[in-house]
Amino acid sequence: MKIQISNGMFLALIINMVYPKAIGLTQGIMAREVGRDIWIATVFSAVQGCAVILLTILVMRRAPHLDFMGLTEKMLGKWAGKITAVILFIFFAGAYFSVMITYVYHLMDYFLPETPAYLFLLVAFLIGGYGIFSGIEVICRLALIGVFFITALNLLLLTGSFQELDIRGLLPVLESGFWPTVWASRQNDTDWAIAVLMAAIIVPNVRDTKTWPKSAVGGIIIGWLLIVQWPILEAAVLSPEVTKQYIVACMQMARSAHIGLFIQRYEMFMIAFFSFSLLVQISMCLFCACRAAANIFSLNSYRPMIIPVGLILNGLAYWVIIDHTRAMRYLEGPWVAISVPTAVGIPVLLWGLGFVFKKKLQQAES
Repeated sequence: MKIQISNGMFLALIINMVYPKAIGLTQGIMAREVGRDIWIATVFSAVQGCAVILLTILVMRRAPHLDFMGLTEKMLGKWAGKITAVILFIFFAGAYFSVMITYVYHLMDYFLPETPAYLFLLVAFLIGGYGIFSGIEVICRLALIGVFFITALNLLLLTGSFQELDIRGLLPVLESGFWPTVWASRQNDTDWAIAVLMAAIIVPNVRDTKTWPKSAVGGIIIGWLLIVQWPILEAAVLSPEVTKQYIVACMQMARSAHIGLFIQRYEMFMIAFFSFSLLVQISMCLFCACRAAANIFSLNSYRPMIIPVGLILNGLAYWVIIDHTRAMRYLEGPWVAISVPTAVGIPVLLWGLGFVFKKKLQQAES
């Protein structure tokens, strides 16, 4: 029986796929480039993300039962489909590394510094692997819970930080200049890129074809409304100078928030509410990598690939994560070079090919 997920679940997945790293590591990276203009760069990135995911959905609606790998195969043949699968596998392997950096550094740097990094990776793999083995419907339900906790976390942070807010921290606007700020948004582009190519794989499982564009664009917009609060508060409460000093700037922001005399620091709230969203992101990156690997080897199910793909990804992720300098260089350089061109290039290429091979796609649909 074909897996079917609701459009609400699809929207929740997109929100969860863009949120964790965007508030966790991206803001600190951008603060080192454009200082107080990080929130403007986040807005620029949201506009770019909406455009690319809308293009992706328009491409998918030409053959609603096919993902990007199937579309390529129908238009260009079996081996072209496998090449697309290889590209997507490399992309989601890179995405998995970036998510694991976010996950491990939140827990290891702030709560469990004596715990070996491989234990964090093992736990994430066991939970994520079990989740996708049970079916992505399970992850979709977790995504709905994740959106609730993300919203609760944002409300708590806003309540606890409002009295410290100094709007002068956001001024002058575009201090770094317009084009440098637009260029800095590429760091945030890596976050929606994961959501875009995840959608390119799971959209055929979403029930209502007519509402795909609304759910996809709505997920990006709602996700970035939840995200943009963080750079605004980091610039207006912590100051850009403080924000750029931290790898995980959001944890320092959580430490600065407090309500009254009893709830003075938010780290535990941060991890408790943040963990659902991180779990969804880890699971879906693993799922998409397994789907791509199954396509490469012409398997009907992704489940046989969970263990081998998980071992490969976690082994490489450990090598990246074990060195903080190496991890940050990866996020600021190679990951940007891999993620953004892939997330933009594949939809644009398939959109153009769709006009050339229009008859083939119509035959596939009929």
